[in-house]
Amino acid sequence: MMTYPIGPDSRLTLIDGSGYIFRAFHGLPPLTRKSDGAPIGAVSGFCNMIFKLLADERDSEQPTHLAVIFDAPGPTFRNEIYQAYKANRPPAPEDLVPQFPMIREATRAFGLPCIELAGYEADDLIATYARQAAESGARVRIISSDKDLMQLITDQISLYDPMKDRPMGPEAVLEKFGVAPNQVIDVQALAGDSTDNVPGAPGIGVKTAAELLSVYGTLENLLDHAHEIKQPKRRETLIAFREQIEVSKRLVTLMQDVPVLEHLEHFGVREPEPLVLLDFLRKMELRTLTGRVEAGLRRDGFVADQAQHVSSNAGVDAIQHATHEPERGTSSTGFAGIPQSVFKPMDTTSYETITSLERLQDWIARAKNQGYLAFDTETSSLNSSSGTLVGLSLAVEPGLACYVPIGHRGAGEMGVTGDLFSGADASIALIPGQLSLIEVIDTLKPLMEDDAVLKIGQNIKYDVSVLAQHGVIIAPIDDTMLMSFALDAGRNNHGMDDLSERLLGHKPIAFKDVCGIGKAQISFDQVPVERATCYASEDADVTLRLWHILKPRLVQERSTTVYETLERPLVPVVAAMERAGVKVDVGELSRLSLDFAQRMVALEAIAHTQAGEVFNLGSPKQLGEILFDKMSLPGGKKTATGQWATGAEALEDLAAQGHELPRTLVDWRMLAKLKSTYTDNLKAAIDPTSGRVHTSYNMVGAATGRLSSTDPNLQNIPIRTEEGRRIRRAFVAEPGHVLISADYSQIELRLLAHVGDIPQLKKAFVDGLDIHAMTASEMFGVPLEGMDPMVRRKAKAINFGIIYGISAFGLARQLSIPQGEARDYIATYKQRFPGIQAYMDTMKAMAREKTYVETIFGRRCWVPGIHAKSQAEQAFAERQAINAPLQGAAADIIKRAMIRLPDALAEAGLDARMLLQVHDELVFEAPSSQADATCALVVKVMEKAALPAVALSVPLVVEARSAFNWAEAH
Repeated sequence: MMTYPIGPDSRLTLIDGSGYIFRAFHGLPPLTRKSDGAPIGAVSGFCNMIFKLLADERDSEQPTHLAVIFDAPGPTFRNEIYQAYKANRPPAPEDLVPQFPMIREATRAFGLPCIELAGYEADDLIATYARQAAESGARVRIISSDKDLMQLITDQISLYDPMKDRPMGPEAVLEKFGVAPNQVIDVQALAGDSTDNVPGAPGIGVKTAAELLSVYGTLENLLDHAHEIKQPKRRETLIAFREQIEVSKRLVTLMQDVPVLEHLEHFGVREPEPLVLLDFLRKMELRTLTGRVEAGLRRDGFVADQAQHVSSNAGVDAIQHATHEPERGTSSTGFAGIPQSVFKPMDTTSYETITSLERLQDWIARAKNQGYLAFDTETSSLNSSSGTLVGLSLAVEPGLACYVPIGHRGAGEMGVTGDLFSGADASIALIPGQLSLIEVIDTLKPLMEDDAVLKIGQNIKYDVSVLAQHGVIIAPIDDTMLMSFALDAGRNNHGMDDLSERLLGHKPIAFKDVCGIGKAQISFDQVPVERATCYASEDADVTLRLWHILKPRLVQERSTTVYETLERPLVPVVAAMERAGVKVDVGELSRLSLDFAQRMVALEAIAHTQAGEVFNLGSPKQLGEILFDKMSLPGGKKTATGQWATGAEALEDLAAQGHELPRTLVDWRMLAKLKSTYTDNLKAAIDPTSGRVHTSYNMVGAATGRLSSTDPNLQNIPIRTEEGRRIRRAFVAEPGHVLISADYSQIELRLLAHVGDIPQLKKAFVDGLDIHAMTASEMFGVPLEGMDPMVRRKAKAINFGIIYGISAFGLARQLSIPQGEARDYIATYKQRFPGIQAYMDTMKAMAREKTYVETIFGRRCWVPGIHAKSQAEQAFAERQAINAPLQGAAADIIKRAMIRLPDALAEAGLDARMLLQVHDELVFEAPSSQADATCALVVKVMEKAALPAVALSVPLVVEARSAFNWAEAH
């Protein structure tokens, strides 16, 4: 075996492998290997962490020696000292156990020493190797989040916490234990450790231990002088439990002379054998990491140099027959159509600041010649409608990006003196040397509107809105966030930072690191140009790299249709809706706010009378004490903090039982929420320029594809109560115009009838019957004419509840009936409509097999919780699997309608514009004279939205009405 001597010039990195395993297992959703169903979630997480760590190490610390240390199975010498040591630790999770050997194999595949020794813990081996290396003069870096290793910190030995992404020196030890590293053992001996079942001294915690040691210096000196301590309880504890404390010290002291079998000389850093690593990753079916390694092989010329010397079963055959063609404009592609340069390290200091039109024209020429570019806008506000443009970044290939500053102000110079986060007067003049907004827009506009050049962004809707304010209509576009959403909705996040860390192994500069946080936060126009160049250019660079990875996956994973027909074309439509906004009647909001406030005061007085004392209705603590301690109302439950649970569900249950105070509290809370969330906040949300409220739509908010609304949220205004409907009256049309509300009728039930192929439901919808009355007639054998409204209400609750996988408990609570009766209702329903149960079983089976379900338009909705160990998580995932294909298909249909409507309205010569989307409803503003024509056209487009992709076996029905305000139009 080759050896690498260690000495004063050496740098040793020791990785706590066991810590990595549990971090990977508990920090990531379950993952199984498709070929055999074997759990590989921890293996995947471990490999990605090792891959990232090696890249980071080579770029920064550059160790000369490196090893991964694991805990060996079985008892250790500490169990001989104290039999109950770690006795309270549960066994490893069942689906983690088979991954232990796989992870050790992964370590060796990466070319790293895989070290463990029976009878000793990983920490003991780490302590031994760290001591040996330090004695030879080498510097040691331990990578672990284990606090027990803090006792090893010296000038030569450092600890790095990967969970917190920061080095842990003596100051971190002082923060954690209140002492220096050389006193950590004594503190732990006194305080004990419940995790490892180290007993310590009863009643003495870390803080007290640190105080005692600050006086007596060492544990031995403290115990020898315990009789001198003035506090009786501490004195008696130290004297009575001296032997237990001394045993605890032996348990927490890391052994630094373990008879290790492998020596430091064997830990020399060397590159992994490429085909060994690739073979392992392919065997584990870790596709993303496999692609990154394959790209590295091509970049390093390995295939060209070595292909003739290796056999196809080692992975070369698969490399040479990559399934994807190179993307347009890529000159030197790696595997799966990914350029070699995508995975090269990022150097933010290499990005260019553009301060001349000539240099900007050079970049534009490069983009036109190539046929695509990634770009990003920086503004003074996170709100696209109110923020001013500060600069733009462009990237034409990985590592080649620039920033064009436009609106940076003199306050940005503070960064030079280190006073970056102290704020600045926005009236300070622009920094000289920047191009003007007008000349940059005039220069970039032809490029951004050039049909031959693809513009790539991350959440490009924001950038589309920003540039639209300057008369620039960007097209064509690609959005890496929406690509990720089409591929991984429900199983991964889609933000740029998350995608970069997961797919590129790179952690981008954080916004807070550039602009600060809290009261000290500055706006982007105050950031120094040099720093802004690094941050903004990196965004464009990362976006371009992500595009190269995600674009081929769309084809490979059959998600192109969803992205190209539902997500990408919706961007300009939603951006236009956000810019349009909606008018609100400030006077009506003020009247509502005053009315709600007065009613809240009246309800507060009633509540005080009912409670027999004055209390704060907004205090859960006081409320719980009154309801359950003083009034002894039934069903009280305590939270983890020991406080009574007084959430909406608890209060509504009590109110349903006839208790007066809970009913009053429910009414008070409803008014308080409406007042704070809507009548007060909506006035503050009015844009001073447009005089309208501009919500922001999140296009990746729900795995089913539904849009969500924020800042403010206009989708959750309650419509079942009179108060909620009054709030909708405050949304009004401009003079001479009307609002039009177009709403799909029972769309999810119609989709259930189609997808589940349920004859009775399909016939009822085709015949235009009252679906809830028909269901009641089928279930309870009652005639349609003269039906008791309560019977119809029960059928309606089951109809809608069944879509969400409602339980007997949920239905019983909703209808205020016994749980057994509710269970009978559900059983009768499934018996009368057997297709329902078949549909449910099919969706749950698909979820278990594939970890996702699909809508009729091909959208994948991932449900990773289907493989959870917890029955509650599994049950929730099963309900998701039942509902997602229906809710997702409904979302797909309304998106298809939204995409078609702007052109349809324009072609018909109608001046209506789409303002809002609220689940199954679209809201338009149109000239009063065009109301009827607009309603007719909108209904026609929405009812035919599924075609030609899917021919539904039931009709879609849309109801559209016009009025001056939203409440009357709905």
